Amino acid sequence: MKTSKIIFWIIALIVAGLVVYISMDSLSQPGIERFEGKYKELSTFRNENNTGPVVRVYAVAALDPSKDWMREYGDAMPHTKYGRTVVFFFTKEVNQEISLSPTDPYFIQSLHTSVIATYQKSPMGDVSFTDGYAK
Repeated sequence: MKTSKIIFWIIALIVAGLVVYISMDSLSQPGIERFEGKYKELSTFRNENNTGPVVRVYAVAALDPSKDWMREYGDAMPHTKYGRTVVFFFTKEVNQEISLSPTDPYFIQSLHTSVIATYQKSPMGDVSFTDGYAK
């Protein structure tokens, strides 16, 4: 009887330790705050379609011209299975709110020359990161 109580408490401590470890590891993942000072969000668009593919479009002013963080930023953006996520990185001179749409052209054509890079994640999860404006 005494050995079964000891075994029970050992197993309970192991399970509690695993729960604490998993919780701490899950809550300590880096978030969007790692990009502080590198971007300014200009505008976002998400369609209200809950029965079909979800389309997300983001317009971001890039305060840091490095392409590495831009790709990481795109990877950090939400993506829905069979949905589409598009992030446009603009020069830091663009600082007005941009009216976005779910289809190409995503915004007015006069701003296409101000796009530094375009990040796209397709419905199947394929990633495309290109310089300038991409359709």
